Amino acid sequence: MSRIALNGVHYNVERLGDWDGDGPPLLLLHGFTGSAATWASFAAACERFRCIAIDFLGHGDSDSPAAPERYSTGRWADDMAAIMDTLGLATAAVLGYSMGGRAALRFALARPERVTALVLESASPGIEDEAERRARIASDEAMADDIERDGIAPFVDRWQAIPLFGSQAALPEATRAQLREQRLRNVPRGLANSLRGMGAGRDAPVFDRLGELPMPALIIAGGLDAKYRALAERMAAGIALVANTVLAIVPEAGHAAHLERPDLFRQTVVDFLSGLTPEGVHGEER
Repeated sequence: MSRIALNGVHYNVERLGDWDGDGPPLLLLHGFTGSAATWASFAAACERFRCIAIDFLGHGDSDSPAAPERYSTGRWADDMAAIMDTLGLATAAVLGYSMGGRAALRFALARPERVTALVLESASPGIEDEAERRARIASDEAMADDIERDGIAPFVDRWQAIPLFGSQAALPEATRAQLREQRLRNVPRGLANSLRGMGAGRDAPVFDRLGELPMPALIIAGGLDAKYRALAERMAAGIALVANTVLAIVPEAGHAAHLERPDLFRQTVVDFLSGLTPEGVHGEER
């Protein structure tokens, strides 16, 4: 673990894999309520890569600033570039899950020269309907208020019970307990301000910009997650207009394929990244 000071805050950054080797760097970005610990089941893949798992602001061991605007994806793009500079990485592949996928997508659009490959799991390019966006902002504001009023434990219990995570009921009890414990280590102000500053309704949708992405992309969704499967199919079609793109639907998995089908998820990512040539395309048709 290391704390990196930049742009007035501290980020927690975990280095995984063989950092003495010459494997390509891979940045790992967790979802809302997660942390670097999200990627424990992915660690075996980091024998092939120099993995860097980053705690977002308000999560894990990173700072929880008082100003919600400090959490915005625009500020995050600047922070991400600064983290890479600190680590001596001119470029890297980026893997983002859910909220981390939204952040990864926007970083790739803002700094495409820094991203060698993009892997998005259960990610969204944003909410297109303006009324739906306003409703989501209001919902996130109310949830943030609840977190600050009630504390972490009641919120985590409600969060884990939402339909989006229904398929996780099939996970082993020990896995579910470990996931809950990881979420409980967050602090109220951090999660609340993350919702206020980085919630899904805060950013304008970027469906119309997907064709700007020049890097190879792997778009992953769980077969049981109908909403994000449809989003994945649409994103893959948009990015494929200009970039080498692979769509992977993980069977018998919901929103968190990396947790529900860890071996298949890991192999899917490794196969994709390992199949890239220096020119950023696969050596054979997929």
